[in-house]
Amino acid sequence: MENNKNLKEITIKIEGEKWEKALDSSFKKANAKAKIDGFRPGKAPKNVYLKKYGIESLYMDASNLCVEDAYKKMLDENKDLEIVAQPVLDIKDINEKYIEYVFTVTLRPEVKLGKYKNLNVKKETVKVTKKEIEDAINHMREHYKENIVKEGALEKGDIAIIDFEGFKDDVAFEGGKGENYSLEIGSNTFIPGFEDQLIGMKAGEEKNINLTFPEDYHSEDLKGKPVVFKVKVNEVKEIKIPELDKEFFEDLGMDGIDSKEALENQVKENIKASKEAQADDKYINDLLDEISKTTEVEIPDTMINDEEERMVDHFEEHISMQGISLEQFFKYTNSNRETLKEQYKDEAIKRVKYRLIIEEIIKMENIQVTDKEIDNELKNIAEKYNITTEEVKKQYNENTDYIKYDLEVKKVFDIIKGVQCQVVLVKPKTNDK
Repeated sequence: MENNKNLKEITIKIEGEKWEKALDSSFKKANAKAKIDGFRPGKAPKNVYLKKYGIESLYMDASNLCVEDAYKKMLDENKDLEIVAQPVLDIKDINEKYIEYVFTVTLRPEVKLGKYKNLNVKKETVKVTKKEIEDAINHMREHYKENIVKEGALEKGDIAIIDFEGFKDDVAFEGGKGENYSLEIGSNTFIPGFEDQLIGMKAGEEKNINLTFPEDYHSEDLKGKPVVFKVKVNEVKEIKIPELDKEFFEDLGMDGIDSKEALENQVKENIKASKEAQADDKYINDLLDEISKTTEVEIPDTMINDEEERMVDHFEEHISMQGISLEQFFKYTNSNRETLKEQYKDEAIKRVKYRLIIEEIIKMENIQVTDKEIDNELKNIAEKYNITTEEVKKQYNENTDYIKYDLEVKKVFDIIKGVQCQVVLVKPKTNDK
């Protein structure tokens, strides 16, 4: 355990009826699996079970049954403490009359706040270029492109639907065969020279293509070796990108967009809004970075570890959307959870420090949030996602402390940005941060 002045040990005793019930529940579970001569599983009297296995065999399970009660008791008896990290749990003493847990908690460190007003930090000016608008519209057109059957010969940019099979020394090699394969000419999907030799072919034509695999090809059997591909073109398609016409505007389904000019204006506004949000995020980050330079705080290791764990969990959620598990990632990268946490360490320290700075400003400025402000925020969230305020509350498990804290943070941002605002916001004391 780290030697830190922000650590505090709290002993909690569970005894009497609660402990007796935990031991009894543990006995019933253990007895159901016990093998005792003369008794079926679960039927042996408690004194017989204890004679064979001892009461000590019940302690581990019983202690687990009481952890939640002990944790709640610890929080209830220490509401004045600002616990900022997951407590470390140990068992101090255990016997048939009671169990004593020791919670090692991390308390909020002292923050000597630096200058946080009138900072010499400027927000980046947002500009939208004509090229950015054109690129965005071209991307939209690409999304609606169609592949149209073509009667003529293959050209670069067309799509060839082909059957092919590769041979080395007149023997077909593994992985060199495909049927009705869709290949965009110029995509460089196949080895150099293959796509170029298809140019000019028409649907129904067959051709032998002579090539040499690259020297750096991944297969030892094929690298640098001459081969022959027997190819048949089944179909030729051209990629048709829609024009900026009435049909395209209707396909977009965007209200009020019925001309190129209207689309350009809307795209410009969308890009500008996105850039403004990014610039504002960077501005806030730059402001917090500037404040952190003159802020003194000794961050407990447990807070850093908790933040690293959150970052790993977030990363796991992200890659799971791509169908990759954390275990697979570790296998592919020859790493583990600890090495990943180490990579996140600097960012974790920065995040924790920023959070401590924000919470200190909340305290210094006596920021408070009213019930009306919370209600308004609930309505805003409901309108944004087209749901009711009651549904929003359910998503927050009827706990509006998270919304309250977000509003406090927004007011902190207004203060450090120098925005004139009415501050009527105090973050509730909570031991669950």
